[in-house]
Amino acid sequence: MKMVFRWFGDGNDHVSLSNIKQIPGVTGIVWSLHDLEPGEEWPMERIQDMKKIADRYHFNIDVVESVNIHEDIKLGLPSRTKYIENYIETIKGLASIGVKVICYNFMPVFDWIRTDLYLEMEDGSTALFYEKAKVENMSPEELVNRFSNYQDSTLPGWEPERMGKLTELFEAYKGFTEEMLWENLQYFLERIIPVAEEYGIKMAIHPDDPPWTMFGLPRIITNRENISRLLRLVDSPYNGITLCSGSLGANESNNIPEMIREFGSRIHFAHIRNIKRFENGDFIETSHRESDGSLDIVGIVKAYHDIGFTGYVRPDHGRHIWEEKCRPGYGLYDRALGIMYIWGIWDSLQRMKGVHVDDVTK
Repeated sequence: MKMVFRWFGDGNDHVSLSNIKQIPGVTGIVWSLHDLEPGEEWPMERIQDMKKIADRYHFNIDVVESVNIHEDIKLGLPSRTKYIENYIETIKGLASIGVKVICYNFMPVFDWIRTDLYLEMEDGSTALFYEKAKVENMSPEELVNRFSNYQDSTLPGWEPERMGKLTELFEAYKGFTEEMLWENLQYFLERIIPVAEEYGIKMAIHPDDPPWTMFGLPRIITNRENISRLLRLVDSPYNGITLCSGSLGANESNNIPEMIREFGSRIHFAHIRNIKRFENGDFIETSHRESDGSLDIVGIVKAYHDIGFTGYVRPDHGRHIWEEKCRPGYGLYDRALGIMYIWGIWDSLQRMKGVHVDDVTK
């Protein structure tokens, strides 16, 4: 596997590339141009600048997370044509600097939902928290207001410009069904996957987070059956998934190791995250160590090892520990600890096969 680390860019992250460089086994950064709105074509100058920045630290820039999808594409509006054309041009631009994987999602309005950004845990650390009853009894506007005080840097999926159109967006999605969303996803994939094939970029859709319907909005990348359907929409190795253990794992019916073994050849990007589920439907993000959460992290890493996974992996989220002031879910320290836990499992499996640890991170 190839270990990478999400970085939000100079001026938009307290984590520096020199910090990341000191984490053993990290070979690349996962990046995006977060100031651009969904639907914009990414300027070549900006794309090339990111390559130059990464090159200074000898990091690859193989994975972009995310090139976001404009809502008009999800809604199937006539204006989607120009936004798909912009997306195609962005694919071509990213291919020119060596990008191999684009992570994206197809979630209406909200890219992800939590009720608390910094809920304090028993040990004094804080973490992202989802309270089921609170979501069920609040309006979308109330949810947005809970995040409105976060001013330190961009929260992808919660950009002020996007949230400012909340009423308009919910009106557009009124009466919108899962089947309509499936149709529009297929339309999008049928147009971009041939381009992705031509330019050597693998598309990797991220599961819905959490993987169930909220506020009446359809959500479709939620379980094994729906992932299988997605891969059949356009049956190409370039139409794949970002398998996020934390997103899918919020539903205890989703068996992550089984999914890895079934969909392995179409998993282009792996997010390894642990969460602790509660019987009332709440969940909180925890350390990556298996005993601290509800997910079988050892089994997940073993499944990747068993299939000979050579794709990209990143520690997805973590707690905020040691009084670190950071972007919600993206503390440097706990993600670094998560990497070492993942490598520890992987290295042990390699050693059992007689492979020396020095050969693992090459």
